[in-house]
Amino acid sequence: MQTVVITGLAQGMGREVALRLASGGDVVVGFDIDAAGVDSLRSEIEANGARSLLRCIDVRDRAAILSFRDEVLERFGHVDSVLSNVGIGFFGPFEEVDLESAARCLEINVMGTAAVVQAFLPSMRARRRGRIVAVSSLVGQIPFPFESIYSATKFAVEGLVRSLRYEVAPFGIEVALIAPAQVSTGFAAKIHVLPPEGSPYRERARRFIERDEELIRTAPTPAEAAERIVRVLRTARPRLENTIDAKSRFFLALQRFLPQRLRDEILLRQMDIR
Repeated sequence: MQTVVITGLAQGMGREVALRLASGGDVVVGFDIDAAGVDSLRSEIEANGARSLLRCIDVRDRAAILSFRDEVLERFGHVDSVLSNVGIGFFGPFEEVDLESAARCLEINVMGTAAVVQAFLPSMRARRRGRIVAVSSLVGQIPFPFESIYSATKFAVEGLVRSLRYEVAPFGIEVALIAPAQVSTGFAAKIHVLPPEGSPYRERARRFIERDEELIRTAPTPAEAAERIVRVLRTARPRLENTIDAKSRFFLALQRFLPQRLRDEILLRQMDIR
C-alpha cells in the first residue's frame, strides 16, 4: 500500500488515476481547484471503502499547499509518491497572445508543479525513498505551432524534472516524466479558439484545430492513460521518459532519428498546415 499525492485529480486522467489507486488499496491524497469534482471524487473513493484526503486548493496558493502537506504527514506519516498532473492549456498564435493570460499558464503549469514537489520533497529525502512523477506533454519535447506558450510551460517542466532527477537520486528518490500527445478529454476543446477575423493566422489555425480534434477522437481515453500512469507509479524501476499514445512515440522517434528539415515537413503535413 502506498500513499500517493495527486494534483489535478478532480477530472480526466487525474481522477482516473486516483480511482485506480484507491481501488488497489492505496491511500490517495491530493487537491484540485474544482471543488465539486473534489467532493464527488471523495464520495466515490469513500463509497468503495478506501482512504483519502482531498482538498480544494489553488496550486498557486503556496501557503495552502504547505498547510496541506502538514496535514497529510500528520495523518499518514509519510508519502510514497507525488504525481504532478496540474495544468491548463493555451492556444493561439504568439503574436496575438495576451501575456497576462500567458503568465497565468506559466504560473500554474510550471510553478504549480514546482510548489507541490518542493513541499513534499523534504519528507521523501528524510526517508531516503520516494517517487516523483510529472505529467508533461509531447509539446514539452517537440514544439507545435499555435502552442508556443503551452509548449514553453511543458519544456520548463521537463527541464525542472530532468535536473531534479540528478539532485535527488543520491537520496533514493526516483523521478519520471509522462508525455502524452493527446487524451480524449475536453482539455483541447476549452482552448481551441480561432484567431479573430482578419488575423493572418486564422486559416492555418483553423486547419490545425480541425486536424487536432480529429486526432483527439481516436486518442487514448482518460482510463487508458491512467492505466499507463499507474504502471509508472507502481513499477519497481520506472524509466525517466514514458509515453501514453502512439502519436507521442511516433514523433519522438522522428525527433531522435531524422534531421530537422524532414521532421518539420512531417509535423506540418500531419497537422494539415503545410
